[in-house]
Amino acid sequence: MRSIKILILFIFSFLNHALQAQDLLQGKKWQFKQAGSTLWYPATVPGTVYSDLLKNNLIPDPYFSNNEKKVQWIDRVDWEYKTDFTISPAFFKQDVVLHFEGLDTYATVYINQKKVLETNNMFHPWQIHIRSYVRPGINELKVYFHATLNITQKMAEAALPLVLPDNNRVYARKAQFQFGWDWGPTLINAGIYKPVSICTKISKTDPGPVKPIARLVQETDSIGSSFYFTKNNKPVFIKGANWIPADAMITQIREKDYRRLLVMAKEAGMNMLRVWGGGIYEPDIFYRLCDSLHIMVWQDFMFAGGMYPGNDDFFKQVKQEVQYQVKRLSKFKSVVLWCGNNEIAEAWHHWGWQNSYNLHGEDSARVWNNYTRLFNDSLPAWVKEFDGLRSYISTSPLYGWGNPKSYTHGDSHYWGLWWGLADWESWENHTGRFVSEYGMQAMPDFKTVQTYTLPNERTYQADEVQAHQKANEGFKKLNYYINRYFFDTSKLPALTLEEYGYVTQCLQYYILKNSIAIQMKKQPRNSGTLVWQLNDCWPATSWSLIDYYKRPKGGYYAVKKAYLQMDTTTDKIYPKYLNLQKPGIYIAPLQNDKFILLSDKDAKYVDIYCTEAELKLSDNYFDLKAHVPKIVTIQTTGKKQFERLQIRSLYTIFNKIANIKD
Repeated sequence: MRSIKILILFIFSFLNHALQAQDLLQGKKWQFKQAGSTLWYPATVPGTVYSDLLKNNLIPDPYFSNNEKKVQWIDRVDWEYKTDFTISPAFFKQDVVLHFEGLDTYATVYINQKKVLETNNMFHPWQIHIRSYVRPGINELKVYFHATLNITQKMAEAALPLVLPDNNRVYARKAQFQFGWDWGPTLINAGIYKPVSICTKISKTDPGPVKPIARLVQETDSIGSSFYFTKNNKPVFIKGANWIPADAMITQIREKDYRRLLVMAKEAGMNMLRVWGGGIYEPDIFYRLCDSLHIMVWQDFMFAGGMYPGNDDFFKQVKQEVQYQVKRLSKFKSVVLWCGNNEIAEAWHHWGWQNSYNLHGEDSARVWNNYTRLFNDSLPAWVKEFDGLRSYISTSPLYGWGNPKSYTHGDSHYWGLWWGLADWESWENHTGRFVSEYGMQAMPDFKTVQTYTLPNERTYQADEVQAHQKANEGFKKLNYYINRYFFDTSKLPALTLEEYGYVTQCLQYYILKNSIAIQMKKQPRNSGTLVWQLNDCWPATSWSLIDYYKRPKGGYYAVKKAYLQMDTTTDKIYPKYLNLQKPGIYIAPLQNDKFILLSDKDAKYVDIYCTEAELKLSDNYFDLKAHVPKIVTIQTTGKKQFERLQIRSLYTIFNKIANIKD
């Protein structure tokens, strides 16, 4: 009898556990449609409106040509998603929970046509007990997404005459880069972008924060205010880059993408990445990989380039977000710093917003008080409450590059180079205590350019190429620096787009090599350098070191050499003054993917490429000394015949423009 009772208890316990573990949405098919339409189409969850429209061939690829303009209507209309699920009588007796790991962003959720939930933040999960809304048998789940642009416009209109700089996006707790940035497209999007489940019980243990692998030290000193990191109480020089989302359609980023990009960062000698505040809090896999690769993470909260609301509802949203994200991310030892925002304090004080947006007197004081309440008071208190082991800084940079204190106090974004058209030599007097942003643009690999252009569109003046250059006067600035350091840009029309792209990558290599060399030479006054930016979110001309298809640009190899060799040598002669002769470059295989290169003349910015296969090179855009061999590791996808490899150098460009008649 006792054995029968034990067996019954065991069976009951097993069935109860099985019910708890069961996800009623697992394997379910979803559909979506534009609100007001009667046509439903297959949908993928997790996913987004854009990705589902693409899969159903309902829109052109936004990444091709100037198609971005053709899809802007998507973000002005509402969208609906639906599926059904079945509840057994046994399951119905349990406490049924609907759990969304992430909804982007303004959604109303219905079960059996009854509203059960409204959401307004993409940065934390949502869950609700739904037993009172479901019934045994078939049930319908519907998610209605309201167009973010319409919601934020109404919020902005309600705040009038007060106008918050610099975009209505500040009202939405949503990835800010989706509204457009100077390196990315405007694809605002919506969708069930993380997993959703219906279970009887959701319980997670909170292990609490773990000790970070490094800590920030800020102290007043004879120069100003220090900003350096220590490991085991010893200062460590930071070598790294800024990270942006790896795809504008964030659900398309896979674990293999994170792994490849982070391994490339590690192979370039990087020990820190800054997760920039206009993107997303990355998924766990990103931080797990950083843990395993010993890459420190500077983590911004998701605020960038705007003044945010100060009402109680907004602060409530943000606290929920911060509580969830800080608890989640503080369990990773690689996360070493929390930062409140990107460039907002600097923008408020020096970007002319008060005049541009008519913010004076009480209005100005109100907007600034909202800023200080969020970033100087609330966020540090919440970080202390939910973490307590990591430092917090309110903003980056502490001072803008037009302020002398930028080079003596805290971290610095030096954009005198590029935006201010300053020479790289300006680093001698403008290297801050910790340089957390700076960079130089270049076009992507030409194979990448071919993915978003047609053959007759391949000039840098073409609208289709310009559509993938988001920086204001981006090509004009590139051409300024080419003219400054390489050659008279009145000769540019003679170059093909492929040749022009090669020159921009040589320029990026040249600028970053010399910039990093000076910064490193300033140790210990300077304690770190983070290049803007590591990666791209779509195929474009940008400051990235690695393009959207994970092809390294010239600047990647400059950074790699500088970081691995701690190279502090600078070029003494501008490239345009070099007396280059036609090099005869010999290349031959050795063993284990190693190749030897030998040149009979000095060669500048030697680029090994292949139009028929992808290459992984240990080095590229390097210089060859006459009769001095160089060993390069070359791995290929596809056929490995080394005869397919092609080589070019700066002489090819200089020779071509030299033969142009004025």
